Amino acid sequence: MATVRDATYDVLRTLGMTTVFGNPGSTEEPFLKDFPADFHYVHALHEATAVAMADGYAQASGNPAHVNLHTGPGTGNGMGNLVTAWHNKTPLIVSAGQQTREMLLLEPRLANRRPTELPQPYVKWAYEPARAQDIPAAMLRAYATAVQPPAGPVYLSLPMDDWAQPADPPPAPRSVATRFAPDPDRLDDFARVLADSRNPVLVFGPGVDRSGSWSTAVALAERLAAPVWSAPATERAVFPEDHSHFRGVLPYAIGPLAEALRGHDTVLVVGAPVFRYYPYVPGGHLPDGARLLHVTDDPDEAARAPVGDSLLGDPGLTLAALIERVPVADRPPPAPREAPAVPEVTAPLSADALFAALAAHWPADGVLVQESPSNLSALRRQLKVNRPASYFTMASGGLGYGLPAAIGVALAERDAGRQRPVVAVIGDGSFHYSVQALWTAARLALPVVVVVPVNQQYAILKAFAELKDTPGVPGLDLPGLDIVAIAAGYGCATEVVETPDQLGVALTTGLRADRPTVLPVPISTDVPSIL
Repeated sequence: MATVRDATYDVLRTLGMTTVFGNPGSTEEPFLKDFPADFHYVHALHEATAVAMADGYAQASGNPAHVNLHTGPGTGNGMGNLVTAWHNKTPLIVSAGQQTREMLLLEPRLANRRPTELPQPYVKWAYEPARAQDIPAAMLRAYATAVQPPAGPVYLSLPMDDWAQPADPPPAPRSVATRFAPDPDRLDDFARVLADSRNPVLVFGPGVDRSGSWSTAVALAERLAAPVWSAPATERAVFPEDHSHFRGVLPYAIGPLAEALRGHDTVLVVGAPVFRYYPYVPGGHLPDGARLLHVTDDPDEAARAPVGDSLLGDPGLTLAALIERVPVADRPPPAPREAPAVPEVTAPLSADALFAALAAHWPADGVLVQESPSNLSALRRQLKVNRPASYFTMASGGLGYGLPAAIGVALAERDAGRQRPVVAVIGDGSFHYSVQALWTAARLALPVVVVVPVNQQYAILKAFAELKDTPGVPGLDLPGLDIVAIAAGYGCATEVVETPDQLGVALTTGLRADRPTVLPVPISTDVPSIL
């Protein structure tokens, strides 16, 4: 007779989810027992690392990923990156072991006391099945919940004695739609406003990339002869950044963002919240006289927007429908923006000089994963992302995501047969949040190159301290970190890079290697402005 465990693995096969990320614990061993030969267990050394790897894998593959955590403590360990997965809108099925049902009343060691409450509010659905036999159907519901817009993580708490129970007949396979079209009447209203606008501007967000709609976004921008901004603090690139209409990334403070949009009478925001702010710099949300139109597949984003009129719909389907409804604009296209100044090469390098060198040697089909907050402006200024699904970072603002996410992205590229080269830019502070991810990359022989700008400080926090006038904050310097020794200890190739030419050679070598490469690069300790 088939067991619940047998039936659950069959459901996972049906869903195409044969890769499991995790760090095994005692409450998970009954599920992992006699692990099937057609499944791949990606072993992380920490639960937060496992969650971020699964997130990167899901985003790069375009399919949900499964991460297995260790009851309550393991869920707690993974929680920071579960928050990021929620904000990234990444479809994840998070399963966690639970103590034996017969002992739960006693709250024994490793019991998850309130399993459906623990991951809230950063999951779309949390459930502990009432019966062992409900687990396979719960997996199907979890999948359907995770992939429907807005996509996101779900959580299943699964008692360890359930797996050996006899299974019910298998649940019937089913599918759900993951895109929905906009209301045609409201769409007509948006099209009329855009057609009547004298100077519209487009603001695109990660929903454009998630829906595979770069070409459609370009077509609408050219039809409207409108400039294009990336939404602030976006976790994915949204438009070809060498296109003449592209203006850059909007600042993520209220007053400066409105100032960047000054002169436009209509602002069309697609696939992004309105807006993602962090430092409080007061001002109007829009310049005087401007009207905002908002397209999102997330009802919560529509509800919380402080200004504008919202339209619910898949970003790609909505962009395509707008192209059919708006006439070709009778005005010249926007003039291209000025190219960034060529940075001076100094010793140590400035952040701009480092990223100009990285751009000069960038592989044509490369994928960038970044988590270097203080250097982000310089990175985006110097390195243009010109292909879809080629830039990933964290939408949450929490550190410890980028390094393991890059490993998940690289594994997805290998599994898909695309073999796109993956480069991570991880600040020396961020690097140590999830450094154990390097061990997994080495074990998997993934040729990820990790460029580490080394300024021996939390420069982003020093910038915030200057903005908010909070001198004397402790813990902002990071002396005594030997990145080369640490990387070598995890099985990586590594060398300190000090010149642009050295970076080019090391990058080329690392992308052809049979293991990860870590390249610490000493950079200037100047603290950039937060805005």
